Amino acid sequence: MPSSDTRRRILIVEDEPTIAMSIAARLEAEGYDTRVVGDGLTAVDAAEEYRPEALVLDVMLPGIDGLEVCRRVQAARPVAVLMLTARDDETDMLVGLGVGADDYLTKPFSMRELTARVSALLRRVGRTAPAERPPALRVGDVEIDRTERRVRRDTAEVHLTATEFDLLVRLATRPRVVHTREQLLGEVWGHTAAAGIRTVDSHVRALRRKLGDGIIRTVHGVGYALECPQ
Repeated sequence: MPSSDTRRRILIVEDEPTIAMSIAARLEAEGYDTRVVGDGLTAVDAAEEYRPEALVLDVMLPGIDGLEVCRRVQAARPVAVLMLTARDDETDMLVGLGVGADDYLTKPFSMRELTARVSALLRRVGRTAPAERPPALRVGDVEIDRTERRVRRDTAEVHLTATEFDLLVRLATRPRVVHTREQLLGEVWGHTAAAGIRTVDSHVRALRRKLGDGIIRTVHGVGYALECPQ
C-alpha cells in the first residue's frame, strides 16, 4: 500500500460513529488516506489543515450542517464533494449542488457504491490538462474556456462548480446532439448507477439558472441537447 504521503486524502464528515468508521475502513482498504470528523465546524477547520482531495459529507451535522460546510470549504478552494443524505429530497440535492457538491448518495447505501462514486470523483479531479490549449467553445453569448475552466456570458464571468463545467463542456462539444441521461452520467460522473439520474437533472437545472433557460433543450423520454442560437 502507498505511504500516507502519496495516498489521496479523503475527509469523512459524519456524526454517526458506526457509519463514519465503516466508510473510513472501506476507503483505507481501497488505498486512500482518510480522516474522520463528526461536526460541521470541525470539518471546516480540518479541510483547511488536512487539505483533502475529496469530502464524503453528511448533510445533517451538529453545529453547522453539511450544506454550510460545503459552502465554506468550496469558498476556500475547489474540492470534490460527495454528499450523503438520509432523505431522498430534491430540495436538498438542489441546494447542495448550488453550494458546490458534485454527487449525492441517499442513505442507506452500499460501501461498494460509495467507493465507486469516490473513485469516479477523484478520476475527474486527476485529469491532466491537454498539452495544447484547446480553442474556446462558443454557444450563443456563452464562451467556455476549457484550459482555464472559465465560462463567460456576455463577457461577464459565470461561476460554475467543477461538475457543472464538465457537464456543459460535454454538451457543448457536440451541440444539438441529444445525450441520454445514462450517457451523461457515465461520461461526466464516471458511473451509471440508476440513482444518479436525478443528479444529472439537477445539474441541468443549475446550468439553466446560471446561463438561461434556453441553453439546454430537454428531449422528453430521452435526455438533453445543447441549443445553438442562430
